[in-house]
Amino acid sequence: MTKWIFEPGHTAAEFRARHMMVTYVRGHFKNVHGTLEFDPKSPRDSSVAVQIDARGIWTGTKERDDHLRSADFLDVEHHPEITFTGKEVEIKGEHDFAVTGHLSIRGVTRPATLNVRYLGQWETPWWEDGVDKGPRTRAGFVATTQINRQDFGVRWQDTMDRGGIVVGNEIDIAIDVEAILENS
Repeated sequence: MTKWIFEPGHTAAEFRARHMMVTYVRGHFKNVHGTLEFDPKSPRDSSVAVQIDARGIWTGTKERDDHLRSADFLDVEHHPEITFTGKEVEIKGEHDFAVTGHLSIRGVTRPATLNVRYLGQWETPWWEDGVDKGPRTRAGFVATTQINRQDFGVRWQDTMDRGGIVVGNEIDIAIDVEAILENS
């Protein structure tokens, strides 16, 4: 099986949650690392391991980011990483897969399924210290899922008049991955 390494400069995780019953707040994690065992000719044998630095959460508002880092939400002081490991692959189409594994947030691990689309691969330059040391083979993937934050112990909530809530429980997640073929 072919091993790929996530290229952190071109890999990111994003999320969105309902806010005040009327809109979505989006957030971003840029410090995403991982490895992938993947061969497009035998995708059923694939596996993935992802680590996200939860301390780097960014929504564009410092006060909200600080609150999301606190024990009310991600509790990054005690749980600085969000992880996903998966190796159960269901083929959904020529380039589409469902990867089931274990998602850990706040020290709570639950089963989760990522809907993954393989975007292809390409030989590209590889720049280090201003020198092209390529070519290197890159592959692209996008993965999406939806989780209930309550399942991971993220329970902070405030209510509004007429029964409204400040933060929705369903969280949409998207991960864009650019991976480099190891030893290419």
